[in-house]
Amino acid sequence: MTACPDAWKISTAVDAARVRALAARLAARAGLPVLEQARSLSALTAQLRRCLAGGEAWDVLVERRPPAGDTDGTVRIAVRPAGHPPRERPPWELTVPWREPAAPSDPAALCDPAALDEAALAEALLAADDSTAHVLSSLDEQEELVRFHREELHHTNQGVLALHAELDAAARGQRAILDAERAARAEAERARRLLTFLADASAAVTASLDHEDIVKRLSGLLVPDYAAHVDVWLFDDDTAPPGRARPAAAVTAARTGRPQYAAAHPGGLPDVDDLPPSALAPDRPLLCIPLMSRSVQGVLSLTSSGSRFDADTTVMLIELARRAAIALDNARRYEQHRDTAEALQRAQLTDLPTTEGVRLAARYLPATHGLNIGGDWYDAFVQPDGSLLAVIGDVTGHGLHAAMMMGQLRTALRAYAVEDDSPARILTRLHRMLCHQQPSLYATALVARFHPDDPHVVWAAAGHPPAVARSPEGTVRLLDARPGVMLGVPLPFTYEDHSAELPPGSTLALYTDGLVERRARGIDPGIERLVQTLAAVTPAELEDLEAATESVLKPMLHDSERDDDVCLLLCHRVAEPEAARTRRRGAR
Repeated sequence: MTACPDAWKISTAVDAARVRALAARLAARAGLPVLEQARSLSALTAQLRRCLAGGEAWDVLVERRPPAGDTDGTVRIAVRPAGHPPRERPPWELTVPWREPAAPSDPAALCDPAALDEAALAEALLAADDSTAHVLSSLDEQEELVRFHREELHHTNQGVLALHAELDAAARGQRAILDAERAARAEAERARRLLTFLADASAAVTASLDHEDIVKRLSGLLVPDYAAHVDVWLFDDDTAPPGRARPAAAVTAARTGRPQYAAAHPGGLPDVDDLPPSALAPDRPLLCIPLMSRSVQGVLSLTSSGSRFDADTTVMLIELARRAAIALDNARRYEQHRDTAEALQRAQLTDLPTTEGVRLAARYLPATHGLNIGGDWYDAFVQPDGSLLAVIGDVTGHGLHAAMMMGQLRTALRAYAVEDDSPARILTRLHRMLCHQQPSLYATALVARFHPDDPHVVWAAAGHPPAVARSPEGTVRLLDARPGVMLGVPLPFTYEDHSAELPPGSTLALYTDGLVERRARGIDPGIERLVQTLAAVTPAELEDLEAATESVLKPMLHDSERDDDVCLLLCHRVAEPEAARTRRRGAR
């Protein structure tokens, strides 16, 4: 290895310039890239400035390694402080490939900065200037490229911001649409709940024909979801305690026939009048709705459970009040019709005669469901020959018409019985009368005749349930001979008399189907239950025949609800005293 003199010191700016020029010349001859040359020279310049500023002596070492075989040679130039180990003050150094020039040259001239003449120094400086120019040109290009990319980035950022703004606007619009859809769904669900409640509540109030039950159902339906308190004021059933004044809103609603709203502030409810606020305003909002059907029947007063009534809820409440008013009107008309039919029915029931040979007791119980009143009847009367006729019957249909037709049948049967003592012939004539005068009317009947001198009972039936006979020993049997067709059926028919022994101490039970028939079980199980019930009656109970009827009815009608009228006629045969028998024979 050939080394250049290493005792050369840097002490002046000229020395530093020569070192920098040498480094630039070596880097240019080695063909280093322009940027790498600029970085190396910039680092050398900074090192030389510290050298001159500190006033220290710096050594310059230039070493050359000639080529060996296929390996290129290298040139290393190092600048370091004199007297300091490399670890304490690391030197600046540059190692570049060594390429032999085309023309021979003095290696010492290439390696020694002091050997550079002015032309070589100018050449080195020119090379440095060219390198600097190339660097500046490259920097200009890089700055232009950076500026271009910066503008591109700015435009991109503007586009991204615009896109973000559009996405944000779209998101806000989407949220608004979702909120509107959610609100619409909530409103639709709320409307559906109100309509469902209205339908269910309407079905509940219209299913009853009892006005008191309707009032109770209204309160149960509305409290507490739609009102904190409900008061129903019915004009013909005013049960307000003495001294209790009706609210002004209720009185106004009754007078005007329009819903009234009373509160400290106006409600603004649809189709509702606001009463002016006053010192008498209720603590909670009060909504008073007239119950109007054909006329105003009363007022429904609702106390709000909150601070106000909702508009949609108010519309629903007004419609429910209208339907409740119709239900109340129907219940009133039904009750009037039912009461009239029951009064007519009871007015036509006969006072039972008192005879020495047969004791009688009867009960009539109207139906508790629907208009199933009227049509069932019982009758008993003494014929001219002294015999007793007991009659039980049931006219098809219910209501006033059935009650009136029952009266006509009772009157006709009594008229026919005056001329004939045969139960069969009486029913035959009654059947012909109905077919001729009332072709659309049908009835069932059973007629039993008791003669004082005959221990037998003679009977005939027209489609009626069989009589039940109880012997003095307590044995019970059905008198179930062929009953014949119903009265009024458009067929020519002649009824037959039947006879059965019925000695003193025996009891004959005549009844209508309401006593034994149930929709779920039919009539046969009911008749069997009646047989068992009559067998369980004790002889002591038969001494009081009125009490005996209760002993029969109670187990047969264990529930208080009845779908049909019930008639029961008990005929208890007793031994006639000898004195009474003598008087009767003498009268003949």
